[in-house]
Amino acid sequence: MAGPYKILKVMGPYREPRESALSFDYSVQRPDWATPQGVRVKIGLEEELDLLKTTILQLSGGTMGQQLRVNQLLGRAIADRKLEIANEENLFNDRRDVMLDPFTGEWSHLFPRLESWMHQERDRLQQEIKEKVGL
Repeated sequence: MAGPYKILKVMGPYREPRESALSFDYSVQRPDWATPQGVRVKIGLEEELDLLKTTILQLSGGTMGQQLRVNQLLGRAIADRKLEIANEENLFNDRRDVMLDPFTGEWSHLFPRLESWMHQERDRLQQEIKEKVGL
């Protein structure tokens, strides 16, 4: 059963070498764990980030700095949601140093939940980008 967890720290995004992905490193604590555990969440650039950015939110234009900031904001939002989905699926209850790859291939059964979230959060994400980035 999925239990509560607390995110203590998040670092990233990092560009994954030899992969078309960004990653975020989370330090996660559960009430029954003696120490926090690491979880790396990878975001597929084409399959996840670009889908949200260009297809669902229909964002385009802006300076290089604005585009970088948009990618940071959206990447973090996707990573947070993927961590929630992994928790709901009990993927890191008893494991240490978990790696969540893009929701493709063997993880593709989780992608519809992520895509559904993207559509549900569309207006909120557009507003956040407008306020923080000016696009």
